[in-house]
Amino acid sequence: MEHSKPKTFQERLELNIGALTIMIAIAVSAGGIFCVVPLFLLDSTYEDTVKFPELDGVRPYTALEQAGRDIYIREGCYTCHSQMIRPFRDELERYGHYSLAVESKYDHPFQWGSKRTGPDLARVGGKYSNEWHVAHLTSPRAVVPESVMPNYPWFKTAMVDADAMPGKLSALRMVGVPYTDADIAGAKEAVAGKTEMDAMVAYLQCLGTMIKFEEGKAYRE
Repeated sequence: MEHSKPKTFQERLELNIGALTIMIAIAVSAGGIFCVVPLFLLDSTYEDTVKFPELDGVRPYTALEQAGRDIYIREGCYTCHSQMIRPFRDELERYGHYSLAVESKYDHPFQWGSKRTGPDLARVGGKYSNEWHVAHLTSPRAVVPESVMPNYPWFKTAMVDADAMPGKLSALRMVGVPYTDADIAGAKEAVAGKTEMDAMVAYLQCLGTMIKFEEGKAYRE
């Protein structure tokens, strides 16, 4: 069967693997440049804390909260729970104010995403009691019958590695988290004798509590 000769530039390009590869590289490079270069022209990628002083309440995690966050990441909680509320009415009604970049400025790595086997946790802090979290982490279906979340009973007996915490805080300071010498020196004592359950509950209870949002106010430039 005789094939007709390519007529358009696109048809000729699709039949020339070398030229197609070059054009794809150019397109991807141009897109990357257009996305990245503007960031270098901004003073900050966070919301303006001068214009919105209430956003200045975001602080580094305490040693115990950071220990809980490390456990949260270790156990892969992020694979089922996002921490990013999008600016849509259904999300705002269920979870609260949409997430802001400034809320994650001390997160390494941040816990955004869109996968939600379980609910978003960006504003879970203070929503439930400490006792509820302990019961839920120990046996999720005891408090949420339809849950598919695994049990984490060992959190009650596993101890936080206190010796590791000063080094962890020091490493975070190297990437911009403003921990003081006193914070680092006191990290071991702050988590000494604490279980992984204590740490997880401390972390979950701080999520979304550092900013006191004003109802009906939009924090956009």
